[in-house]
Amino acid sequence: MGKCCKFFVYGAALLAAWIGYKTHNALYDIPPVPKLALDQWWGPGQPPKTADTSIRPFKVEFKREMLEDLRDRLSNARYHDQLLEGIGFQYGFHNNFLKSVVNFWKNGYPYIERLNYLNQFPQFKTNIQGLDIHYLHVKPTQNKDNLKVFPMMLLHGWPGSVVEFYKAIPMLTTPRKGMNFVFEIIIPSLPGYGFSQAASKPGLGAAQMSVVMKNLMGRLGYEKYMVQGGDWGSLIAHNMAVLFPENILMLHTNMPAVMTPKSSLKHFLGSFYPSLFIDKNREHLVYPVSDVFQGLLEETGYMHIQATKPDTVGVGLSDSPIGLTAYILEKFSTWTKKEWKQLPDGGLTNKYSLTELLDNVMIYWISNSITTSMRLYSESFNKAHYALKLDSIPITVPTAVCRCPNDLIYVMDTQLTEKYYNLIHIADYDDCGHFAIFEEPVKIVKDIFMAVSKYVELNKSESGKSEL
Repeated sequence: MGKCCKFFVYGAALLAAWIGYKTHNALYDIPPVPKLALDQWWGPGQPPKTADTSIRPFKVEFKREMLEDLRDRLSNARYHDQLLEGIGFQYGFHNNFLKSVVNFWKNGYPYIERLNYLNQFPQFKTNIQGLDIHYLHVKPTQNKDNLKVFPMMLLHGWPGSVVEFYKAIPMLTTPRKGMNFVFEIIIPSLPGYGFSQAASKPGLGAAQMSVVMKNLMGRLGYEKYMVQGGDWGSLIAHNMAVLFPENILMLHTNMPAVMTPKSSLKHFLGSFYPSLFIDKNREHLVYPVSDVFQGLLEETGYMHIQATKPDTVGVGLSDSPIGLTAYILEKFSTWTKKEWKQLPDGGLTNKYSLTELLDNVMIYWISNSITTSMRLYSESFNKAHYALKLDSIPITVPTAVCRCPNDLIYVMDTQLTEKYYNLIHIADYDDCGHFAIFEEPVKIVKDIFMAVSKYVELNKSESGKSEL
């Protein structure tokens, strides 16, 4: 063999060894858990010498001048009239249905009744790391049988708010027949959302928000608790489970997020042999990859805008209640069921009422928080946040997953085990989407009770008494 051939063979062998080494590391090496500052100041200026640890009651207000301004803006709306024939929500929010929504908002939305609705549960504010954080705190309605009370934090996402959980709260805080536990519920508005103060300094991403949420629970006196979430709430809950496993009793998510290298490899291999990775009746939720990718491409344009220039799009949305309504409610159409985009009303009233949808919009409007809410995308989709490698670190706390077929993505069982090392519950539901607990509160609350009952059973000691 000539010298050139030998050199080529040795070089190829070295390259193959290097690729194998890198592949092995990518698939099997687990990054260390990053250390985030627990007292980073996100408020304006410098932190004071003495921290404000007070907890203050809070109530939502519909101020007269705000309502007058809103009605003026709704009355002076300008619509486009370049309508396309035979089109529903394929191009976005349909102009004709938008007029109906605005007319209802002006003339049918019961402002006083909804104000009372929004204020039906105890609400508070407290300052965490320089930010006034708003939250609901609801205790069990009764506990005559001395049931175990689990503190549970519920976390919303975008473009949602705490109102997504309102129908579920009474169900979670009411003892259920056959269950020896009930829940005490804490529901914060994420920083920059609704009535929670926005950061004055850049860098408050999903990882850093998990620190804020952990500190909020500590302020309320809880060292161990459960956490539940969807959308951003799910990702923040995931981060809490990775960063603070000693505090998290159990994670429940209706949006499992698995982005490990091994999970991606399984997803790729499944595109050739789907039957090896997923049941035939759910194969269409994952494969063919091209169809799923096309659907995501259609639904995630907003994400690129909000991850790059949230303040620009925020100008128009903060100034126009009609623009804000169309931008937010369009997500409640296609993210609940993608086929609804064929309908002239986007199917919005198939699962929701206009009143409850506008409750959510009202929270964004009266708090003027749409711009700051969108900044979470730019603060989380960047090099600094990716460098934490939280997605590649497994979750070891007991985890429960419920999956909705109409959500944006579906994670297979074989992928779940690559992220959740202590998976105690998996459930699939036939007709729910991205805003699961808002859309189907009865189903999701039942799932939470089922999951926690498994957690309780698994944690019983040999004597039959719970070690919780």
